[in-house]
Amino acid sequence: MRGLFFKIFIIFWIAQSLIFVISTALILGHRFPRSSSILDPALSSVRLEASQALHTFETNGCTGFESFAQDHHETLALADRTGAAVCGQSFQDASQQIGTTGEIYGRSVGGDTIWIFPVSSADGKVYRFLLSVHHEQHSWYDNLLHFAFPQLPVAIAVGGLTTFVLVLVFTRPLARLRTAARQLAQGNLAARVDERSRTGAGFKGDEFDALVHDFNHMAERLQSLVDAQKLLLRDVSHELRSPLARLSVALELSKEDAGSEMTVHLDRMERETDRLNKLIGQLLTLSSMEAAEDLRKLERISLKPLLEEIVPDAKYEAQKRNASIELVCACDCVVSGNRELIYRALENITRNAIRYTAEGTTVEITVQKDGSERAARIEVNDRGPGIPEPELESIFRPFYRVDAARSTQTGGFGVGLAIADRAIKLHSGSIQAFNRDGGGTVIRVTLPLAI
Repeated sequence: MRGLFFKIFIIFWIAQSLIFVISTALILGHRFPRSSSILDPALSSVRLEASQALHTFETNGCTGFESFAQDHHETLALADRTGAAVCGQSFQDASQQIGTTGEIYGRSVGGDTIWIFPVSSADGKVYRFLLSVHHEQHSWYDNLLHFAFPQLPVAIAVGGLTTFVLVLVFTRPLARLRTAARQLAQGNLAARVDERSRTGAGFKGDEFDALVHDFNHMAERLQSLVDAQKLLLRDVSHELRSPLARLSVALELSKEDAGSEMTVHLDRMERETDRLNKLIGQLLTLSSMEAAEDLRKLERISLKPLLEEIVPDAKYEAQKRNASIELVCACDCVVSGNRELIYRALENITRNAIRYTAEGTTVEITVQKDGSERAARIEVNDRGPGIPEPELESIFRPFYRVDAARSTQTGGFGVGLAIADRAIKLHSGSIQAFNRDGGGTVIRVTLPLAI
């Protein structure tokens, strides 16, 4: 949201600054008309001086003209109709371009502007009166800064502050809404947006309030549905335990009284009953872990001895698939948490890898520190069929199965990885699945090291 805030702020500020600059330029254009309009009074005065200078020349010659020129700050000269100098300084570059026009016009020569005024004597003879005006060159932006300072910078600063406040008003509700949505996506179904945070009378009942209200209503509805589902699952699991226990007793009694022909069918019923008992046990475990918000009893756990306890049982189970287990511990990492939960999580991940790895392959378990040296990283690698990329995150949902390759024929219920996911998250860790180069899957568990 911080990136969106600054993007909107910069866009609005630039747009507002451009509006101020263009408006200032237009105001200056209307306030200060063209130079020809500004100089009209001055040209009338110079035309009068040109007539006086010509009269002085006709009366006293060039001596009188030069005396007249000394009384003025500008440089004056008098030329004939063809542009040849008669009195005063010769402006060669300008006099060559005088021509025979009877209009007043100017020529820029270096840093000076030479104005040329046609004048006529009493006997009708035409002369050219030349007036050289020295001025400094100013670009258009110099003039703009001259007339706009300090009004324009103040206007831009005020506009920027106004834009900042407006963007802040618009983005802060979105930031709170995004934070709550992220918490909701991470499993915190109690996340809500405070509807009382915007107490200003001018903002009550606007679209943001409606959006916040709808979001909170959606979150409440979602929480109630999920809680009802968890309660139903837990209640059904508890209710099934008792009849299953009685069924197990009835099966044992039936096997004592049944003949050899019924023993096969009774054994099959016993196996299915055991599977159902295991499933209910896993469901009750998952329900209790989902109900837990944090861990109350924490202890320091060394991962190497913990995994060394898991490996012998895993090797025994792997013999059924002619597979092997290899444990590589690059560090004796110590984490803080509940030993039973971490043991069960890593055992479920290992058994899941054994269940789906190809026959005759090796399941590799590695332990090392991550790049930041602040967490332990456990990876369990198999050589199974792999998982489609879009479904890598879904395998941690209860009862999720990718395809026929991961069906009940392998002996799993689709609950083990869900239990592992919840156990790792209770320890502020993370669990991810990747497809392995050359085939297979990598389950990576990251747990923060104990301080």
